[in-house]
Amino acid sequence: MPQFGMTVKQDTGGKRLELQCEHQNGLLYVVPGESSWVCSEELMHAHALAGFFRQLLELDNAEVKELMQQWGLYFRTRPLASQEADHNAESGS
Repeated sequence: MPQFGMTVKQDTGGKRLELQCEHQNGLLYVVPGESSWVCSEELMHAHALAGFFRQLLELDNAEVKELMQQWGLYFRTRPLASQEADHNAESGS
């Protein structure tokens, strides 16, 4: 029986995200790009996907928003861990 779900596999020079259920099956390749050089190889896939979705939504394209809603996908940016630590230090938390 195939393994369903999302599996991240390390490949030479990038990552492969296997996405599979009973109704869909696909591979998403994440390789170094001009906007992903700042992140470590281990976290490049997270960096690339978060950055891609951030920029995709900044396009403010109704078709993109509609398509994401059709698939039940919603994305929002969150503060970076370093920003959270600064905020907590300032607020005395």
